[in-house]
Amino acid sequence: MSKSENTRQFIVEKTAPVFNTKGYAGTSMSDIMSATGLSKGCIYGNFENKDEVALAAFDFNHNKVNEHMKTRILATDNSIERLLVYPTTYKNYFKYSYLQAGCPILNTSTEADDTHPKLKDKAIKALDFWKNSIENQIKRGIARKEINEDTDPTETAVIMISMIEGAFMQAKVTSRNTELKIAMEFLEKIILNLKN
Repeated sequence: MSKSENTRQFIVEKTAPVFNTKGYAGTSMSDIMSATGLSKGCIYGNFENKDEVALAAFDFNHNKVNEHMKTRILATDNSIERLLVYPTTYKNYFKYSYLQAGCPILNTSTEADDTHPKLKDKAIKALDFWKNSIENQIKRGIARKEINEDTDPTETAVIMISMIEGAFMQAKVTSRNTELKIAMEFLEKIILNLKN
């Protein structure tokens, strides 16, 4: 990496948690400068504007969640156990510092749906990627005869994501994980009922 690339990466890593916590509108240039310890000129020397930093920060946050989930999913071969990684991880979200501010897809979606088309597009793509990932795990499970062949991959993926994000929203707004734990334990039962 060049010095410029290192600086860009540093800015993204330091501001990603700020954008995920405060959102695009709530994150000021002062917040970016405070998080990085860099001057406005240095930041604008590496990014054209705040939008560019926000888009890179979303990618960073989303990739961090993906890498975490991918590592845990690939640690087991069984399709049901792979699906159970989702409720297990989200039920214990407070253990993971990058999830404590909330899910980057949920946070970005609720703010950018009417205000920031580029961030909205990133959130849509991330949501589609997540849905496709779950669908592929279910299709794999059906092919391996680990998941009931009557299982609808799209329906199951949409329900899983809706339960996770809805429960995450409740946890974030109430600052407690009671409802999140209840929802994730119920999701575990749904997944276990997919067994062939």
